[in-house]
Parts: sequence; C-alpha cells; structure tokens
Amino acid sequence: MKQTDSEKITKEIFIECRPQTLFSFFTDPDKLVRWMGKHVLLEPKIGGKYRIDANGSDIAIGEYLEIVPYEKIVMTWGWEKSKVVPPGSSTVEFQLTPKENGTNLVLTHYDLPVGEIPSHQQGWSHYMPRIKQFAEGQDPGVDPWSVVSMH
Repeated sequence: MKQTDSEKITKEIFIECRPQTLFSFFTDPDKLVRWMGKHVLLEPKIGGKYRIDANGSDIAIGEYLEIVPYEKIVMTWGWEKSKVVPPGSSTVEFQLTPKENGTNLVLTHYDLPVGEIPSHQQGWSHYMPRIKQFAEGQDPGVDPWSVVSMH
C-alpha cells in the first residue's frame, strides 16, 4: 500500500524540560502511566514488549523497535482484540529535539487505516498536553479517559 499523508498523524509540541527528563516518560512505567493509561508494563529495550491498559478494556500492545537515548523512540502500536488496528500493525515514533530551554517533541503515527485516523488523532491530541504538563512539573490529575471506554 502506498504511504500517503492521510495514513499518518503528526503532532508537535514544545515542552520546557530537558530531553533526558522527557525521554524517561516513555521508558519508565511509573512516569508513563501518569500521562497515559491506568496500568502500564514496559520492557524498554529493542524487541521489548509494552502493554498500556488505557481504561480496563482498551489495551495498547506493541514492542520497541528503536531506542536512541534522549533522541528517539520507535514502537509498534496496536490494540488487543482489535481487528482493524491489531498489535504490531502500526508504528509510533517519538522524536525529541533540544530547543532553547526545552525539548521539541514530534510524534508520528504511521500505517493507520484511514478510518482510524480521526480516533487516533483525537487520542494523541488528548495525551500530548498531558505529557507536557507532567514533564514541566505540573499534575494534570487522573486521566479522565482511564475511566471510560473509547472503542
């Protein structure tokens, strides 16, 4: 299938913290769970698996494909029990670039079925401000999505 712009999501956000600090929010389960999901299991190494239980019924599963300390994390992405976006069927890349007094975070989600773009677009629009708040030392509180089913 030919890759077109409609099959990927790109989000960019500036976060006032060092890349080293931000990086840990993708590799430390105690930090990741503060901005996404209610239960998180991570094996942050190449080929390592992760499992993010968003709300008790929607569970994201995949594995780490690439980890460049403080610069980039690439992981496969999919939903347990989903036939449309099964585990391993799409890829999420987080690129961290130092900028002035912080880090520019660029998320790119590839290989999504076109019909799934809006819900994933909405999902990342929800989670990106949360990681920003936590990484900048604020507390956005319990994720309201962790108590409701999205699918």
